[in-house]
Amino acid sequence: MAIEISGMEAGPRIRCYGGDKVKVSVWAERLIEPKEQIPSERKIFSNKDLKKLIVPLFFEQLLAVLVGVADTFMVSYAGEAAVSGVSLVNMFNTVFIFLFSALAAGGAVVVSQYIGSRDQEKGCLSSGQLMMISVVFSVAVTVLVLIFNRPLLRLLFGEVEGDVMDACVTYLRISAYSYPALAIYNAGAAMYRSMGKTSATMYISVVSNVINVAGNAIGVFILHGGVAGVAYPSLAARVFSAVVMTALCFQRKNEVWLEIKSIFAWKGRMIRRILSIAVPNGIENGLFQLAKVALSSITALFGTVQIAANGVAQSFWSMAALMGTALGLAFVTVVGQCMGSGDRDAAQYYMKKLLRITFITSILWNTLILVVSPLILRGYALSEEGTRLVFILIVIHNVFNACFYPLSGALSNGLRAAGDVRFTMYVSVFSTIGCRVVFSIAFGIWLNMGVIGIAFAMCLDWVIRSVFFWVRFRKGTWKRFNVI
Repeated sequence: MAIEISGMEAGPRIRCYGGDKVKVSVWAERLIEPKEQIPSERKIFSNKDLKKLIVPLFFEQLLAVLVGVADTFMVSYAGEAAVSGVSLVNMFNTVFIFLFSALAAGGAVVVSQYIGSRDQEKGCLSSGQLMMISVVFSVAVTVLVLIFNRPLLRLLFGEVEGDVMDACVTYLRISAYSYPALAIYNAGAAMYRSMGKTSATMYISVVSNVINVAGNAIGVFILHGGVAGVAYPSLAARVFSAVVMTALCFQRKNEVWLEIKSIFAWKGRMIRRILSIAVPNGIENGLFQLAKVALSSITALFGTVQIAANGVAQSFWSMAALMGTALGLAFVTVVGQCMGSGDRDAAQYYMKKLLRITFITSILWNTLILVVSPLILRGYALSEEGTRLVFILIVIHNVFNACFYPLSGALSNGLRAAGDVRFTMYVSVFSTIGCRVVFSIAFGIWLNMGVIGIAFAMCLDWVIRSVFFWVRFRKGTWKRFNVI
């Protein structure tokens, strides 16, 4: 058999004399074709793979927001003291929820990279260590809250009315029992998202939220249980999620799985790897929550109409931000696996591809929310001035969210998945304090722009982060980090 290759300037022509023409042609094309022309997605993630990863993430986030709205609606029928107690404690609970999420995110990056490197043994070990850390940390937090719940609440919220404080204590105690379940579920969900199996977490979330909503309805409307009537269903839903998620994580058909020996071991080096991602992420998220509390205090200075308008706008903002949040979780899985396999070119390729997807879907989703908002606002009992202010706030948020959040939020997750966590933390701390808080005071109070000024300060925060993260991505500094 002979092979003749000619015409390289105009493209290769292959002539085969005898033998298997098809195999020789394919071999010759691969030999001649430049390496960079082979799509990276054929090697790691196809478009179908990305769709199977992203769509469940979006619906899981959407469901969480919708259920939150339903919960708030039903709690309002338990009385003003119950509403006040639940809302105050939820602010406190949010801090721990974000800490558990930060810990899970650190584990997700490490597990994703081991999956990408095809190191199943260390992937299983890192999963077990993540579960162990989550249990130890959450149990410690639970014990502290159960012992010091009333002093903590008085320290945070001062001398509130007696019935409100009683409601706070009841809700916080029951919530504390659910912390370990919440942490265990987050750890298991991080494992499954690292493997790209997001449909499992979506289905668990569906059933869990049905349990929560149905339980709240029974507890409030049938049993008239007040605060306890809405707290116990949340506890039951979280325990259900933790049990099912843990059972799934022990299945050996997964790419990585939980093993008893990896959970009850103490591997200092592996723990440090997880915490090296989790701690900066936790500091960043914790500071962000404190900034939100500070901004709530500033908003309270602007009068009833602006406070109400800001509160209503927040619900629209949460819905509009769903697309960017869901895509941000996809960045962790995809980039983490690429970096774990040592294919930094593929990581860059998928960062660009996911960014394009995030921009397109965010623009479409934010536009949809903006279009339907005037119709939805008709159902709110707001004054004409309040309704107009809400719509202005939605316009400001959605325009900047569509144009800048893909870079400031989703892309930052990609950098973290590569191990570039300190840079993202420093930028976020600087931007949150030096921009969002400072300019909220400048725009909102000094320039007398009220909640509109706070909204612009939030958007300026996104713009600054976008610039820093985009420059970091383009320079390629993030490629130098090694997590595993």
